[in-house]
Amino acid sequence: MDTKTIAKAVSGLKGEIQIPGDKSISHRSVMFSALGSTPVHITNFLHAQDCMSTAACMQALGAKVEFLSDTELIVTGNGLHGLKEPDMIIDAGNSGTTLRLMMGILAPQPFLTTFTGDASLHKRPMGRVIKPLSQMGAKIFGRQQNQKLPITIVPAEGRFQGMTYNSPVASAQVKSAVLLAGMYAEGDTTVVEPFTSRDHTERMLEAFGVHTEKQGTAVTIHPVDEFRAPKEIEVPGDISSAAYWLVAGAIIPGSDLMLRNVGVNPTRTGILDVLKDMGADIEVLNERTSGGEAAADIRVRYSRLQGTRFGAEIMPRLIDEIPVIAVAALFAEGDTVITGAGELRVKETDRLQAITDQFNKLAPGAVEGQEDGLIIHGGRKIESAAAFSYDDHRIAMSLAILGAAGEGVTIERPECVNISYPAFYQTLEELR
Repeated sequence: MDTKTIAKAVSGLKGEIQIPGDKSISHRSVMFSALGSTPVHITNFLHAQDCMSTAACMQALGAKVEFLSDTELIVTGNGLHGLKEPDMIIDAGNSGTTLRLMMGILAPQPFLTTFTGDASLHKRPMGRVIKPLSQMGAKIFGRQQNQKLPITIVPAEGRFQGMTYNSPVASAQVKSAVLLAGMYAEGDTTVVEPFTSRDHTERMLEAFGVHTEKQGTAVTIHPVDEFRAPKEIEVPGDISSAAYWLVAGAIIPGSDLMLRNVGVNPTRTGILDVLKDMGADIEVLNERTSGGEAAADIRVRYSRLQGTRFGAEIMPRLIDEIPVIAVAALFAEGDTVITGAGELRVKETDRLQAITDQFNKLAPGAVEGQEDGLIIHGGRKIESAAAFSYDDHRIAMSLAILGAAGEGVTIERPECVNISYPAFYQTLEELR
């Protein structure tokens, strides 16, 4: 079986890290550019499996996607109404973002599209997107009562209708799918969330000349005639990828790391708030804006952490970072209590179960799984052990940081990091 052994980082991690491009923004940069009619030059694109799935989908729909290097490409679309019927089934790979946002774009189109994906994506629920799109007039058919892949979208009967959708979950993917469908609808479309989810879609729509209106947790989009594509989009570094180094720097004695060009969109910086609350030594430097998105350099140094508690209100701002926050909690003094994280049970794997089962191999008895969260007892003895990734990139990278901070770890099925951070293990070695 394929394994990767991570040794204990004896003298801390030191150095500078160029954070790879933000996954969420990389997806949207290609999708939206393919809806314009002039070439868009995209730099610091995340060349990872999920984002490459999006690029392949847009090519299948008639856009021209030309890679100049792994992280630089030019995308030329045929206009907002210029997508073409694909010749074959579209494969979204492992990417829930690709599938859910594409469903919003394709539901109003006058042609048939069928989606598939990998084994993990076939298990993930799509009903939360299909339900509102169907209420707008979409005709979508999937397995298990229109919940799961494979999914076919057939041309709607009559015009798409705008609506106000009260979303039961704060989800950027649900919100984005409904807003993107709303561009093609008659009348305005509004999404109301219980809490504000990340707003990359709204920010990038602005960059393409499309105005959205926000009021509290509600976002409204008007019907759109055309996309005015910008000439350039520079993708900031992904804070979800930076998260592993933020935690590593905070918990491994002797560490001092400078993370360059990190996206610090306020809807994504929950991990900074939580780590600072735990007592982490974090400095945000050189703040700037690119393509409507805030970016900065972040310095993190080792410090003694305290346990904390947080819940549903902050969850949309750090849902992907829970596995590595759990690593930080193991090295904090006292207990950390996480609630309102039930959505993690339907990610690439059941992440709450994965954290409980695998982290307890390295820190026996330290993690208690709850229905919608975790109780983590900090300061327990950390041991060397073998652990399983579940083919989940965030579990694999979190285990690697736990092993480096503890007594080492052997990760079974480690290569899943290619989904979002292909250079992760190499970077970890270079910082020792």
